[in-house]
Amino acid sequence: MQEKTYDYPFTAIVGQEPMKEAILINLVNPSAGGVLIRGQKGTAKTTAVRAIPGLMKDCRVVEIPANATEDRVAGTIDIEAALKDGEKQFQPGLLKEADGNILYVDEINLLDDHIVDLLLDAAATGRNTVEREGISCTHSARFVLIGSMNPEEGNLRPQLLDRFGMVVDVEAETDVDKRVQIIENRMAYEKNPGYFCRKYKESQEELSERIRSAREFLPTVRVPKELLRLAAQICVAYGTDGHRADIGMIRTAQTIAALESRKKASREDLERAARYVLPHRMRKNPLEDGQMDPQVMEEILSAGKKSFREPEASGEGD
Repeated sequence: MQEKTYDYPFTAIVGQEPMKEAILINLVNPSAGGVLIRGQKGTAKTTAVRAIPGLMKDCRVVEIPANATEDRVAGTIDIEAALKDGEKQFQPGLLKEADGNILYVDEINLLDDHIVDLLLDAAATGRNTVEREGISCTHSARFVLIGSMNPEEGNLRPQLLDRFGMVVDVEAETDVDKRVQIIENRMAYEKNPGYFCRKYKESQEELSERIRSAREFLPTVRVPKELLRLAAQICVAYGTDGHRADIGMIRTAQTIAALESRKKASREDLERAARYVLPHRMRKNPLEDGQMDPQVMEEILSAGKKSFREPEASGEGD
């Protein structure tokens, strides 16, 4: 009999709060656009992604290997069978497996650009089309795309980077107490995975319920029109191209409110959302580091606070 395996519990990951929040946002609201996690090796990037099925029992993590071919990812059509029998015989790839699940690409910066293009197109449209010799096949490909990479090994092209709804940068913990906890947790897990995971059973179930509730609550979360204006002003001030950042900020802010069971998104939610959706979309010259100037955000939100008005008791104003 095959020995049972235990994935490291999501709630046992110490620190890395922005990374964990970004993942939760995408689990609650797949339209957030996926997340790219950038950071050094050993910062729990892959551990966090592989822990997702422990929170969502009906969800799988489908991984794209670095050496994946287009046929393996997208699938292929058996031309000989089509010509012989007159019927399309589609051999599905990883995109078909990922439908309704998580599609994870570790070291996405090392993947061939045309494969990355294929993944991002499928993520944006929710479908995958394979064409060969005038024969085509289309299937649903709705998934949450999560990529991870070590920037020291190269970057993604700006055009590809922009297609990720969110980007989060992770670093090794510098707090000594947290580092000690990380060591203790890892050693305890390796010594007895089953016992270690059972210790986190309650916290895992609580987080699972929080995700489920937030998914149901999300459509009811109101976004005041003033927040739409603030999002637009922020994107103009930070020099983002197009409108993906504006829309992404609103979706993310709404999801943050849903995770906290609040009926209306706030300026604070918008500010938190901006940290995920803006930095990788800001126009910058080679001498800039791509970091957001917090003073710009503070000035816009302060001005917005002065003009912000709660709706009247009648419910009008949103």
